[in-house]
Amino acid sequence: MTESNDTPIQTEEGDERQHRRIKSFVMRAGRMTEGQQKGLEQGTPLFVLPLADAPVDFDQVFGRSAPRSLEIGFGMGHSLLEMAAASPEQDFIGVEVHRPGVGALLNGVLTQGLTNLRVYDCDAIEVLNRCVADNSLDRLMLFFPDPWHKSRHHKRRIVQASFAELVRSKLKVGGVLHMATDWEPYAEYMLEVMNVAPGYRNLAEDGKCVPRPTERPITKFERRGERLGHGVWDLKFEKQS
Repeated sequence: MTESNDTPIQTEEGDERQHRRIKSFVMRAGRMTEGQQKGLEQGTPLFVLPLADAPVDFDQVFGRSAPRSLEIGFGMGHSLLEMAAASPEQDFIGVEVHRPGVGALLNGVLTQGLTNLRVYDCDAIEVLNRCVADNSLDRLMLFFPDPWHKSRHHKRRIVQASFAELVRSKLKVGGVLHMATDWEPYAEYMLEVMNVAPGYRNLAEDGKCVPRPTERPITKFERRGERLGHGVWDLKFEKQS
């Protein structure tokens, strides 16, 4: 899900390509359905926020002060849409670059008449750095990021020490970084990174993973994985300072 900076990467075709900076995504092509196109056309002016050069006043954006969660990489938006609909007293911000996914989420927002959800359709690291004020988020969610299985690609993973520090700066004290993965080695890797990240406390009683939180909706992908015997690991780390 991430791309590393200043490191030549050997592609399958044997070419080298230069990665200039860490990104929170890899762009993938995708076809648009009629509903997704409608979501983009009608929902973008209402719910998509521009990348700003200064922290955004989200109280002004939402017209209120409320608990606020940000999800990085919401995919097709099913989980984020369900969370926003189930918690109208909270505000949600989603970040995703995949245009069909953005369109699908916006179509759902329009269909359900939700007012507590806004979207960025650009790089999440840029959003955190430029648009989100320090000590302002109650929760940051990272569900099923690309694990980059091969060892030589681990540097592309979004979960790195620098990411943990950036997220900590944006969370309120007591705010939670909630991650989930369906690949156990990545869960172990996340634990290694987060256990040495300063200013966090693991909320798992055993110091590892928490039971699946009820507030995280189960996706169709996850249900299919469970039927095949695949596990899912949730990690929650609270900002202490």
